Amino acid sequence: MKYINKILQGDCLAILQDIPENSVDLIFTSPPYADQRNNTYGGIRPEKYVDWFLPRSAHFLRVLKPTGTFVLNIKERVVSGERHTYVLELILGMREQGWLWTEEFIWHKKNSYPGKWPNRFRDSWERLLQFNKERQFSMYQEAVMVPVGDWAQTRLNNLSDTDKVRDESKVGSGFGKNISNWLNRKLVYPTNVIHMATECSNKGHSAAFPEELPEWFIKLFTKEGDLVLDPFLGSGTTAIVAKKMKRNYLGIEILPEYCKLAESYLETTQTPLFSIAEDEVKEAYEDGSDTDE
Repeated sequence: MKYINKILQGDCLAILQDIPENSVDLIFTSPPYADQRNNTYGGIRPEKYVDWFLPRSAHFLRVLKPTGTFVLNIKERVVSGERHTYVLELILGMREQGWLWTEEFIWHKKNSYPGKWPNRFRDSWERLLQFNKERQFSMYQEAVMVPVGDWAQTRLNNLSDTDKVRDESKVGSGFGKNISNWLNRKLVYPTNVIHMATECSNKGHSAAFPEELPEWFIKLFTKEGDLVLDPFLGSGTTAIVAKKMKRNYLGIEILPEYCKLAESYLETTQTPLFSIAEDEVKEAYEDGSDTDE
């Protein structure tokens, strides 16, 4: 495909019309939030946001493979003293459009600094909404496994008889756990809360996110050689990370100055990102890390 490993300048609403259907493995993006970045993107009124976004997400739905995933980084803003509902309305609108709202991840910003507002506290998290076309999709959970943690050194030393069988929830939720499943494990699956600092070196963009954020989702939903699309590319973080991880990329950005910035970063991007070695993941998996319950 002639658009692979390219940065295209323009509105994704127009450019995506030329992208073949069912050709993208992962869409990872952070569009302009409602009424924010007025000096760069002009801002979109909260009450107009859904109408602005849905024609674009219709193209996302068309170009995404049936096995692919769309991850949307977005956050509600405050209007007249209360949270606006445009994100919730967008989720409902996308479900009517044909999307499956599969999961919601929370990005906890570890380096959020203190502040004071008359009726709320500082935001230290953002949503990452996962949408899919089909209920069966590509997902490589072992690629994002994490160390089991220090709790295992004490909790697993003295197991009771209850710990050695599946102990059903006492509140009738239907969930249960077998504590002994964690014996001798090095790695376990993470939660849907992602703890990462915000981007400290701004990369010349008003809303750059850290490279670790797209890296985590690219690991989870793609393999080497897959195609990653960011239709609101900004300074190029998603494309940069995709290139480092030996994925193909396609970036679309409406502002020419950001396209040039992204291209300049991509020209110097060569060093692969650090990731858990495949043999380490395989070893942990074979030690019984294939299920948390």
